[in-house]
Amino acid sequence: MRRPCQSQLDWKPTKTTTHTNVPTLLRSCFLWLSFLLAACLWSSAVQAGGTLRVLAWAGYADPDIVKTFEQRTGAKVEVSYIDTDEALWARISKNQAGDFDVFAVNTAELQRYIQTALVVPINLRAITNTQRQLPRFQALAKIPGIVHGEKVFAIPYTYAEMGLIYDRKQIKTPPTSLKALWDPRYQGKVLLYNGGSHSFSLAAQALGSTTPFALPTAQWEGAVEQLIALRRNALTFYTQLDDSVHWFQSRKAALLFANYGSQQFKQLQAAGLDVGYAIPKEGALAWLDCWVITRSAKNLALAEAWINYTLEDGPGKVLLDRQGLANTTAPSPYLRPEDKLIWLEPVENVERRNQLWNRIVSGDRASKVLAP
Repeated sequence: MRRPCQSQLDWKPTKTTTHTNVPTLLRSCFLWLSFLLAACLWSSAVQAGGTLRVLAWAGYADPDIVKTFEQRTGAKVEVSYIDTDEALWARISKNQAGDFDVFAVNTAELQRYIQTALVVPINLRAITNTQRQLPRFQALAKIPGIVHGEKVFAIPYTYAEMGLIYDRKQIKTPPTSLKALWDPRYQGKVLLYNGGSHSFSLAAQALGSTTPFALPTAQWEGAVEQLIALRRNALTFYTQLDDSVHWFQSRKAALLFANYGSQQFKQLQAAGLDVGYAIPKEGALAWLDCWVITRSAKNLALAEAWINYTLEDGPGKVLLDRQGLANTTAPSPYLRPEDKLIWLEPVENVERRNQLWNRIVSGDRASKVLAP
Protein backbone atom coordinates (compact mmCIF):
# COMPACT_ATOMS: atom_id res chain seq x y z
CA MET A 1 0.00 0.00 0.00
CA ARG A 2 1.36 3.43 -0.92
CA ARG A 3 1.86 5.67 2.20
CA PRO A 4 0.73 9.34 2.31
CA CYS A 5 3.47 11.94 1.95
CA GLN A 6 4.96 13.56 5.07
CA SER A 7 3.36 16.93 4.33
CA GLN A 8 -0.06 15.32 4.58
CA LEU A 9 0.80 13.64 7.87
CA ASP A 10 2.02 16.90 9.40
CA TRP A 11 -0.76 19.17 8.11
CA LYS A 12 -2.98 20.74 10.81
CA PRO A 13 -5.82 23.22 10.28
CA THR A 14 -4.72 26.44 12.04
CA LYS A 15 -5.75 30.02 11.59
CA THR A 16 -2.58 30.81 9.71
CA THR A 17 -2.63 27.79 7.39
CA THR A 18 -6.28 27.19 6.65
CA HIS A 19 -6.50 29.36 3.55
CA THR A 20 -3.13 28.46 2.10
CA ASN A 21 -2.99 24.69 2.75
CA VAL A 22 -6.54 23.58 1.84
CA PRO A 23 -5.98 24.07 -1.89
CA THR A 24 -2.73 22.14 -1.53
CA LEU A 25 -4.52 19.28 0.21
CA LEU A 26 -7.27 19.25 -2.40
CA ARG A 27 -4.69 19.07 -5.17
CA SER A 28 -2.98 16.21 -3.34
CA CYS A 29 -6.28 14.34 -2.94
CA PHE A 30 -7.03 14.90 -6.59
CA LEU A 31 -3.68 13.38 -7.50
CA TRP A 32 -4.40 10.37 -5.29
CA LEU A 33 -7.83 9.85 -6.86
CA SER A 34 -6.32 10.13 -10.30
CA PHE A 35 -3.75 7.51 -9.37
CA LEU A 36 -6.42 5.12 -8.06
CA LEU A 37 -8.57 5.63 -11.16
CA ALA A 38 -5.60 4.92 -13.38
CA ALA A 39 -4.92 1.74 -11.40
CA CYS A 40 -8.51 0.59 -11.86
CA LEU A 41 -8.39 1.35 -15.57
CA TRP A 42 -5.12 -0.56 -15.84
CA SER A 43 -6.69 -3.55 -14.09
CA SER A 44 -9.60 -3.46 -16.55
CA ALA A 45 -7.22 -3.20 -19.45
CA VAL A 46 -5.42 -6.34 -18.27
CA GLN A 47 -8.72 -8.20 -18.41
CA ALA A 48 -9.75 -6.86 -21.80
CA GLY A 49 -8.53 -8.39 -25.03
CA GLY A 50 -6.54 -11.57 -25.25
CA THR A 51 -7.78 -15.05 -26.10
CA LEU A 52 -9.94 -17.37 -24.02
CA ARG A 53 -9.71 -21.07 -24.82
CA VAL A 54 -12.93 -22.92 -23.93
CA LEU A 55 -13.59 -26.67 -24.05
CA ALA A 56 -17.28 -27.49 -23.77
CA TRP A 57 -20.15 -29.74 -24.74
CA ALA A 58 -22.36 -28.84 -27.70
CA GLY A 59 -24.84 -26.12 -26.79
CA TYR A 60 -22.79 -24.67 -23.93
CA ALA A 61 -21.06 -21.98 -25.98
CA ASP A 62 -23.13 -21.25 -29.08
CA PRO A 63 -21.78 -18.66 -31.55
CA ASP A 64 -24.21 -15.90 -30.54
CA ILE A 65 -23.39 -16.40 -26.85
CA VAL A 66 -19.69 -16.24 -27.62
CA LYS A 67 -20.12 -13.15 -29.79
CA THR A 68 -21.77 -11.18 -26.97
CA PHE A 69 -18.93 -12.02 -24.61
CA GLU A 70 -16.33 -11.02 -27.20
CA GLN A 71 -18.05 -7.68 -27.79
CA ARG A 72 -18.11 -6.93 -24.07
CA THR A 73 -14.52 -7.85 -23.33
CA GLY A 74 -12.70 -7.29 -26.59
CA ALA A 75 -11.38 -10.83 -26.22
CA LYS A 76 -11.33 -13.62 -28.76
CA VAL A 77 -12.96 -16.88 -27.68
CA GLU A 78 -11.77 -20.15 -29.17
CA VAL A 79 -14.28 -22.94 -28.52
CA SER A 80 -13.54 -26.64 -28.90
CA TYR A 81 -16.16 -29.34 -28.39
CA ILE A 82 -16.20 -32.82 -26.88
CA ASP A 83 -18.95 -35.46 -26.76
CA THR A 84 -17.74 -37.97 -24.16
CA ASP A 85 -16.12 -37.86 -20.72
CA GLU A 86 -13.22 -39.87 -22.12
CA ALA A 87 -12.61 -37.30 -24.86
CA LEU A 88 -12.71 -34.51 -22.28
CA TRP A 89 -10.10 -36.25 -20.13
CA ALA A 90 -7.86 -36.86 -23.13
CA ARG A 91 -7.97 -33.21 -24.22
CA ILE A 92 -7.35 -31.75 -20.76
CA SER A 93 -4.79 -34.24 -19.47
CA LYS A 94 -2.72 -33.85 -22.63
CA ASN A 95 -0.02 -31.23 -22.11
CA GLN A 96 -1.05 -30.78 -18.46
CA ALA A 97 -4.16 -28.75 -19.36
CA GLY A 98 -1.96 -26.35 -21.29
CA ASP A 99 -4.31 -26.12 -24.27
CA PHE A 100 -7.35 -24.66 -22.48
CA ASP A 101 -8.28 -22.02 -19.91
CA VAL A 102 -11.77 -23.10 -18.88
CA PHE A 103 -13.92 -26.18 -19.46
CA ALA A 104 -17.18 -27.82 -18.40
CA VAL A 105 -17.21 -31.12 -16.49
CA ASN A 106 -19.67 -33.01 -14.31
CA THR A 107 -19.07 -33.29 -10.58
CA ALA A 108 -18.29 -37.01 -10.67
CA GLU A 109 -15.63 -36.64 -13.37
CA LEU A 110 -14.29 -33.49 -11.73
CA GLN A 111 -12.60 -35.47 -8.96
CA ARG A 112 -9.78 -36.84 -11.09
CA TYR A 113 -8.99 -33.38 -12.41
CA ILE A 114 -8.67 -32.12 -8.84
CA GLN A 115 -6.61 -35.14 -7.76
CA THR A 116 -4.17 -34.61 -10.62
CA ALA A 117 -4.00 -30.84 -10.02
CA LEU A 118 -5.23 -29.99 -13.52
CA VAL A 119 -7.70 -27.42 -12.18
CA VAL A 120 -7.34 -24.61 -9.65
CA PRO A 121 -9.62 -23.19 -6.93
CA ILE A 122 -12.03 -20.47 -8.03
CA ASN A 123 -12.27 -17.04 -6.43
CA LEU A 124 -15.98 -16.72 -5.65
CA ARG A 125 -15.66 -12.95 -5.19
CA ALA A 126 -14.92 -12.70 -8.90
CA ILE A 127 -18.08 -14.66 -9.82
CA THR A 128 -20.69 -12.22 -8.54
CA ASN A 129 -23.53 -13.82 -10.50
CA THR A 130 -23.47 -16.82 -8.18
CA GLN A 131 -25.83 -14.66 -6.12
CA ARG A 132 -28.38 -15.16 -8.92
CA GLN A 133 -28.28 -18.94 -8.62
CA LEU A 134 -30.97 -21.02 -6.98
CA PRO A 135 -30.32 -21.80 -3.29
CA ARG A 136 -29.46 -25.45 -3.98
CA PHE A 137 -26.61 -24.31 -6.25
CA GLN A 138 -25.34 -21.64 -3.89
CA ALA A 139 -24.92 -24.25 -1.16
CA LEU A 140 -21.75 -25.59 -2.78
CA ALA A 141 -20.63 -27.59 0.25
CA LYS A 142 -23.78 -29.72 -0.06
CA ILE A 143 -22.95 -30.74 -3.62
CA PRO A 144 -20.56 -33.72 -3.50
CA GLY A 145 -17.15 -33.06 -5.03
CA ILE A 146 -17.14 -29.29 -5.54
CA VAL A 147 -15.48 -28.18 -2.29
CA HIS A 148 -12.16 -29.67 -1.17
CA GLY A 149 -10.33 -28.36 1.87
CA GLU A 150 -12.68 -25.35 2.02
CA LYS A 151 -11.66 -24.41 -1.53
CA VAL A 152 -14.22 -24.21 -4.34
CA PHE A 153 -13.14 -25.86 -7.59
CA ALA A 154 -16.26 -25.53 -9.75
CA ILE A 155 -19.28 -23.34 -10.48
CA PRO A 156 -22.54 -25.18 -11.37
CA TYR A 157 -23.82 -24.32 -14.84
CA THR A 158 -26.37 -26.85 -16.12
CA TYR A 159 -27.80 -30.22 -15.20
CA ALA A 160 -30.12 -33.01 -16.23
CA GLU A 161 -31.85 -35.69 -14.24
CA MET A 162 -32.25 -39.27 -15.45
CA GLY A 163 -36.00 -39.59 -15.28
CA LEU A 164 -38.48 -41.89 -16.99
CA ILE A 165 -39.95 -41.03 -20.38
CA TYR A 166 -43.09 -42.91 -21.31
CA ASP A 167 -45.43 -43.24 -24.28
CA ARG A 168 -48.75 -41.74 -23.18
CA LYS A 169 -50.69 -44.02 -25.53
CA GLN A 170 -49.28 -47.19 -23.97
CA ILE A 171 -48.90 -45.98 -20.37
CA LYS A 172 -51.92 -43.98 -19.26
CA THR A 173 -50.75 -43.28 -15.70
CA PRO A 174 -47.33 -41.68 -15.15
CA PRO A 175 -44.90 -44.13 -13.52
CA THR A 176 -43.97 -43.19 -9.98
CA SER A 177 -41.17 -45.65 -9.27
CA LEU A 178 -38.03 -46.99 -10.91
CA LYS A 179 -39.61 -50.41 -10.54
CA ALA A 180 -41.73 -49.60 -13.59
CA LEU A 181 -38.66 -50.52 -15.65
CA TRP A 182 -39.04 -54.09 -14.35
CA ASP A 183 -42.81 -54.26 -14.89
CA PRO A 184 -43.59 -57.45 -16.89
CA ARG A 185 -46.28 -55.55 -18.78
CA TYR A 186 -43.51 -53.71 -20.62
CA GLN A 187 -41.42 -56.75 -21.49
CA GLY A 188 -39.53 -56.04 -24.70
CA LYS A 189 -40.64 -52.39 -24.68
CA VAL A 190 -38.12 -50.74 -22.37
CA LEU A 191 -35.30 -48.70 -23.91
CA LEU A 192 -32.21 -48.75 -21.70
CA TYR A 193 -28.94 -46.85 -21.56
CA ASN A 194 -25.89 -48.97 -22.33
CA GLY A 195 -23.56 -48.07 -19.47
CA GLY A 196 -22.29 -50.10 -16.54
CA SER A 197 -21.85 -47.33 -13.99
CA HIS A 198 -25.36 -45.90 -14.24
CA SER A 199 -26.99 -49.32 -14.59
CA PHE A 200 -25.54 -50.65 -11.34
CA SER A 201 -26.52 -47.43 -9.56
CA LEU A 202 -30.04 -47.91 -10.93
CA ALA A 203 -30.13 -51.50 -9.64
CA ALA A 204 -28.88 -50.36 -6.23
CA GLN A 205 -31.68 -47.80 -6.05
CA ALA A 206 -34.25 -50.44 -6.96
CA LEU A 207 -32.90 -52.58 -4.11
CA GLY A 208 -33.36 -49.68 -1.70
CA SER A 209 -29.70 -48.76 -1.33
CA THR A 210 -28.87 -45.31 -0.02
CA THR A 211 -25.34 -45.52 -1.44
CA PRO A 212 -25.86 -46.35 -5.15
CA PHE A 213 -22.32 -45.25 -6.05
CA ALA A 214 -20.60 -47.49 -3.50
CA LEU A 215 -21.90 -51.05 -3.66
CA PRO A 216 -20.79 -53.15 -0.67
CA THR A 217 -19.57 -56.67 -1.39
CA ALA A 218 -22.79 -58.22 -0.14
CA GLN A 219 -24.91 -56.32 -2.69
CA TRP A 220 -23.11 -57.23 -5.91
CA GLU A 221 -24.96 -60.50 -6.47
CA GLY A 222 -28.34 -58.88 -5.85
CA ALA A 223 -27.52 -56.03 -8.22
CA VAL A 224 -26.51 -58.47 -10.94
CA GLU A 225 -29.77 -60.40 -10.53
CA GLN A 226 -31.69 -57.13 -10.78
CA LEU A 227 -29.97 -56.17 -14.00
CA ILE A 228 -30.47 -59.59 -15.56
CA ALA A 229 -34.19 -59.22 -14.83
CA LEU A 230 -34.08 -55.73 -16.34
CA ARG A 231 -32.40 -57.10 -19.46
CA ARG A 232 -35.42 -59.32 -20.06
CA ASN A 233 -37.57 -56.19 -20.38
CA ALA A 234 -35.18 -54.45 -22.75
CA LEU A 235 -36.18 -53.52 -26.25
CA THR A 236 -32.58 -52.55 -26.96
CA PHE A 237 -29.74 -50.44 -25.55
CA TYR A 238 -28.63 -46.98 -26.67
CA THR A 239 -25.63 -44.75 -26.03
CA GLN A 240 -26.27 -41.59 -28.08
CA LEU A 241 -29.21 -39.25 -27.62
CA ASP A 242 -30.21 -39.35 -31.31
CA ASP A 243 -30.22 -43.16 -31.26
CA SER A 244 -32.67 -43.19 -28.37
CA VAL A 245 -35.08 -40.95 -30.26
CA HIS A 246 -34.82 -43.16 -33.35
CA TRP A 247 -35.38 -46.41 -31.48
CA PHE A 248 -38.21 -45.04 -29.33
CA GLN A 249 -40.05 -43.88 -32.45
CA SER A 250 -39.31 -46.72 -34.87
CA ARG A 251 -39.67 -49.62 -32.42
CA LYS A 252 -42.61 -48.16 -30.50
CA ALA A 253 -41.02 -48.29 -27.06
CA ALA A 254 -43.27 -47.85 -24.05
CA LEU A 255 -40.71 -46.71 -21.50
CA LEU A 256 -37.26 -45.13 -21.60
CA PHE A 257 -34.61 -44.73 -18.92
CA ALA A 258 -33.57 -41.19 -19.87
CA ASN A 259 -29.82 -40.90 -19.42
CA TYR A 260 -30.05 -37.45 -21.08
CA GLY A 261 -33.12 -36.42 -19.10
CA SER A 262 -35.09 -33.36 -20.13
CA GLN A 263 -32.88 -32.92 -23.19
CA GLN A 264 -34.08 -36.33 -24.39
CA PHE A 265 -37.69 -35.48 -23.56
CA LYS A 266 -37.49 -32.28 -25.61
CA GLN A 267 -36.12 -34.11 -28.65
CA LEU A 268 -38.79 -36.77 -28.50
CA GLN A 269 -41.46 -34.08 -28.35
CA ALA A 270 -39.84 -32.32 -31.30
CA ALA A 271 -40.10 -35.60 -33.23
CA GLY A 272 -43.87 -35.43 -32.75
CA LEU A 273 -44.17 -38.16 -30.12
CA ASP A 274 -46.80 -38.03 -27.37
CA VAL A 275 -44.56 -38.62 -24.37
CA GLY A 276 -44.58 -37.85 -20.68
CA TYR A 277 -41.72 -37.34 -18.23
CA ALA A 278 -41.63 -38.54 -14.64
CA ILE A 279 -39.17 -38.39 -11.76
CA PRO A 280 -39.32 -41.60 -9.68
CA LYS A 281 -39.99 -41.45 -5.96
CA GLU A 282 -36.60 -43.08 -5.26
CA GLY A 283 -34.97 -40.00 -6.75
CA ALA A 284 -33.36 -39.49 -10.13
CA LEU A 285 -29.66 -39.85 -10.75
CA ALA A 286 -28.52 -36.48 -12.05
CA TRP A 287 -25.39 -35.05 -13.61
CA LEU A 288 -24.33 -31.51 -12.82
CA ASP A 289 -21.96 -29.83 -15.25
CA CYS A 290 -19.78 -27.07 -13.87
CA TRP A 291 -17.26 -24.58 -15.21
CA VAL A 292 -13.72 -25.05 -13.96
CA ILE A 293 -10.44 -23.22 -14.59
CA THR A 294 -7.30 -25.06 -15.64
CA ARG A 295 -3.95 -24.77 -13.96
CA SER A 296 -2.58 -23.34 -17.22
CA ALA A 297 -5.13 -20.56 -17.71
CA LYS A 298 -3.32 -17.67 -19.39
CA ASN A 299 -5.76 -14.97 -18.26
CA LEU A 300 -7.43 -15.86 -14.98
CA ALA A 301 -9.59 -12.72 -14.93
CA LEU A 302 -10.92 -13.50 -18.42
CA ALA A 303 -11.76 -17.07 -17.42
CA GLU A 304 -13.62 -15.78 -14.36
CA ALA A 305 -15.45 -13.23 -16.51
CA TRP A 306 -16.61 -16.03 -18.82
CA ILE A 307 -17.99 -18.09 -15.96
CA ASN A 308 -19.73 -15.05 -14.50
CA TYR A 309 -21.24 -14.19 -17.89
CA THR A 310 -22.71 -17.67 -18.41
CA LEU A 311 -24.76 -17.24 -15.23
CA GLU A 312 -26.73 -14.38 -16.80
CA ASP A 313 -30.25 -14.79 -18.20
CA GLY A 314 -29.17 -14.94 -21.85
CA PRO A 315 -26.95 -18.04 -21.77
CA GLY A 316 -29.34 -19.76 -19.36
CA LYS A 317 -32.32 -19.20 -21.65
CA VAL A 318 -30.38 -20.56 -24.60
CA LEU A 319 -29.63 -23.76 -22.68
CA LEU A 320 -33.30 -24.29 -21.94
CA ASP A 321 -34.80 -23.24 -25.27
CA ARG A 322 -32.31 -24.92 -27.59
CA GLN A 323 -31.07 -27.89 -25.60
CA GLY A 324 -33.87 -28.59 -23.14
CA LEU A 325 -31.32 -28.30 -20.35
CA ALA A 326 -32.01 -26.64 -17.01
CA ASN A 327 -29.78 -23.79 -15.85
CA THR A 328 -28.81 -22.97 -12.26
CA THR A 329 -30.49 -19.56 -12.01
CA ALA A 330 -34.14 -20.43 -12.73
CA PRO A 331 -36.41 -23.32 -11.68
CA SER A 332 -36.55 -26.16 -14.20
CA PRO A 333 -39.92 -26.48 -15.96
CA TYR A 334 -39.42 -30.26 -15.94
CA LEU A 335 -39.24 -30.67 -12.18
CA ARG A 336 -41.63 -30.34 -9.29
CA PRO A 337 -40.47 -28.90 -5.95
CA GLU A 338 -40.76 -32.32 -4.32
CA ASP A 339 -38.67 -34.13 -6.93
CA LYS A 340 -35.45 -35.57 -5.54
CA LEU A 341 -32.16 -35.42 -7.43
CA ILE A 342 -29.12 -37.56 -6.60
CA TRP A 343 -25.95 -35.95 -7.93
CA LEU A 344 -23.57 -38.39 -9.55
CA GLU A 345 -20.45 -39.36 -7.63
CA PRO A 346 -17.45 -41.50 -8.58
CA VAL A 347 -18.31 -45.20 -8.26
CA GLU A 348 -16.37 -47.75 -6.23
CA ASN A 349 -15.03 -49.67 -9.26
CA VAL A 350 -15.95 -48.44 -12.73
CA GLU A 351 -13.97 -51.21 -14.46
CA ARG A 352 -15.81 -53.97 -12.63
CA ARG A 353 -19.19 -52.36 -13.23
CA ASN A 354 -18.53 -52.17 -16.96
CA GLN A 355 -17.14 -55.69 -17.13
CA LEU A 356 -20.14 -57.23 -15.38
CA TRP A 357 -22.57 -55.07 -17.35
CA ASN A 358 -21.11 -56.24 -20.66
CA ARG A 359 -21.60 -59.84 -19.56
CA ILE A 360 -25.18 -59.10 -18.57
CA VAL A 361 -25.98 -57.48 -21.92
CA SER A 362 -24.45 -60.45 -23.76
CA GLY A 363 -26.96 -62.76 -22.04
CA ASP A 364 -24.83 -64.50 -19.41
CA ARG A 365 -26.30 -66.11 -16.29
CA ALA A 366 -25.57 -64.62 -12.88
CA SER A 367 -22.93 -67.24 -12.02
CA LYS A 368 -21.02 -66.49 -15.21
CA VAL A 369 -21.44 -62.73 -14.83
CA LEU A 370 -19.92 -62.86 -11.35
CA ALA A 371 -17.12 -65.27 -12.28
CA PRO A 372 -13.55 -63.89 -11.92
